[in-house]
Amino acid sequence: MTSFFHLLFYNNPGDRMKVAIFDAEDEKDLEEDINDFLSSSVEVIDIKYQVSTSIYEEEQIFCFSAMILYFEKT
Repeated sequence: MTSFFHLLFYNNPGDRMKVAIFDAEDEKDLEEDINDFLSSSVEVIDIKYQVSTSIYEEEQIFCFSAMILYFEKT
């Protein structure tokens, strides 16, 4: 592990990056869940967002998901 990586992700003893995963059938529900999470005491490192679709009979199904990499603020 390079020292830059070590300093970036392990600033203090006990600091560890965490992951939160969100999944919703509607983009507004996903947005609300993420905004609720972000209003807590977290320091966001990155957010990954994805939309997938499928068709079941004549219905089109959407799945909205996001992964948030973060540190908890102390």
